[in-house]
Amino acid sequence: MEKFGNTAPTNQAVVDFVQTYAELCQPERIFWLDGSEEEKEYLYQRAVDEGVLIRLNQEKLPGCYYHRSDPNDVARVEQFTFICTPHEDEAGPTNNWAPPREMKQKLHDLLAGSMKGRTMFVIPYLMGPPGSPLSKVGIELSDSIYVALNMRIMSRMGKVACDELKDGADFNTGVHSTLDCNPERRFIVHFPQENQIISVGSGYGGNVLLGKKCLALRIGAYLGRDEGWMAEHMLLLGVESPAGEKNYVAAAFPSACGKTNFAMLIPPPRFEGWKITTIGDDIAWMRPGDDGRLYAINPEAGYFGVAPGTNWKSNPNAMKSIQRDTIYTNVALTEDLDVWWEGKDGPVPEKLTDWRGNPWTPASGEKAAHPNSRFTAPMPNNPALDPEVNNPKGVPISAIVFGGRRATTVPLVVQAFNWSQGVYLGATMGSETTAAAAGAVGQVRRDPMAMLPFCGYNMAVYFRHWLNMGKMIKYPPLIFNVNWFRKDDEGNYLWPGFGENMRVLKWMVDRCNGRAAGYETPIGWMPRPGDFDLEGLDEVTPERLEALQRIDKQEWIRELLLQDELFIKLYERLPKEMVFQRELLVSRL
Repeated sequence: MEKFGNTAPTNQAVVDFVQTYAELCQPERIFWLDGSEEEKEYLYQRAVDEGVLIRLNQEKLPGCYYHRSDPNDVARVEQFTFICTPHEDEAGPTNNWAPPREMKQKLHDLLAGSMKGRTMFVIPYLMGPPGSPLSKVGIELSDSIYVALNMRIMSRMGKVACDELKDGADFNTGVHSTLDCNPERRFIVHFPQENQIISVGSGYGGNVLLGKKCLALRIGAYLGRDEGWMAEHMLLLGVESPAGEKNYVAAAFPSACGKTNFAMLIPPPRFEGWKITTIGDDIAWMRPGDDGRLYAINPEAGYFGVAPGTNWKSNPNAMKSIQRDTIYTNVALTEDLDVWWEGKDGPVPEKLTDWRGNPWTPASGEKAAHPNSRFTAPMPNNPALDPEVNNPKGVPISAIVFGGRRATTVPLVVQAFNWSQGVYLGATMGSETTAAAAGAVGQVRRDPMAMLPFCGYNMAVYFRHWLNMGKMIKYPPLIFNVNWFRKDDEGNYLWPGFGENMRVLKWMVDRCNGRAAGYETPIGWMPRPGDFDLEGLDEVTPERLEALQRIDKQEWIRELLLQDELFIKLYERLPKEMVFQRELLVSRL
């Protein structure tokens, strides 16, 4: 008998759930994870022995491993992601819906015998700090050792989750089977009323790390609506002045729009003495506190970041975070078992093994790393980790920031007049698509609050929940919209971005504390050149700032027409406030 994986928890509800799916999936063995260090070492060795992971150069990257996914399984698959509610209207027109009973039967047919000859890993995990009123327990069953090891990094996994659950039965049930990775049998399915997730046919990322997008956002959003809190696709950062004043900011950007960079921002020399700390880089769970402010936790315990473009200039803290105890997926390998991707520092290597496992040279004509290749790194590796990251109460939020990738129309920064208009700004957010989701790249798609792929119920009702939450918070955060990606007529970025985003962040924080000036425009409050610290940033002249902040009325009228597409889709349940805000904007323009 093996030394590890034999100790089942005493919780009868967990044992019954595992037994039910063990009878269906028929695994050769059930492995109960406890989250111990010894178990971790055993599992990594086993993954290497089975060819699932490659041990990287331990001198350069101690504790780091490499994984290559199936070439047809490299991104989130929104077209195969379903929300199964009793009535189609509950899922809404932006989600794929199927009748729960029929879909459950279809999935159970696929799961029947799917783990024969395989190990079923039982992964108890906690989303959020122990003891937090916002934290949730999940139990994921998976036939993938890669999933087990990633969930160990991305959540508080093992005994800590069982201790939090005790004898209770209030936990998310998750079932994952890789099957044969056939895209035609790939389904990521959520049953919000049952607090259940079933995922089949994928071995990749957010499709299979069920605590991540599935529980933390799709199921979380549904639970939050019913329980009076918010599950949002937002980073959380702390910004501390040299005088010691500290504010916390939540920000929603679609995938691959600079979220991790912003969450780990390093202030430029001009801002010596300022500190940016990270609470989270992807997900925020928020609830009103007893003092009338909005409090947030990061439910995750690690970072699942996009590798290409990550380097010592764009994100030094991410680079420090991934130097040890990290799993790399679909990047390229050097001859001495180091990792490489497009945009990494230093010269391009002459010889690599690409993400598919083929020999690669600079003349190959294809990318060595997949554009959506990833790293999974533990949160404690981040040198800028905020000391309050494990505070069960969470941290008080001063500002909420929305932002997408837009080459035109949208200014560098604007502040909403009030909560209701802020919800409208978030609801009408658009971004040019990136490689993080399967499909065409570069088209502007509406992505309300960066939640379009992640809202586990009707998006129009979600807007209503946001408006209701504003009434529940006595001192709501100020709401801003940013766009780091505006370009000039030649296609050059007008704003340097990265660490210089500190200048925008400072103006927003100063607005929250009643210090910074701004002027009223048709779309919100905006800084004048004198309201904004540009010292030492010679490339951004007053003329360039003017171009960054320009409001072109014709472009905005076009923008409003494009927004109609989403509003018409949601019209049946769209809150009237959204229509009124749109009419007010039209009249101001």
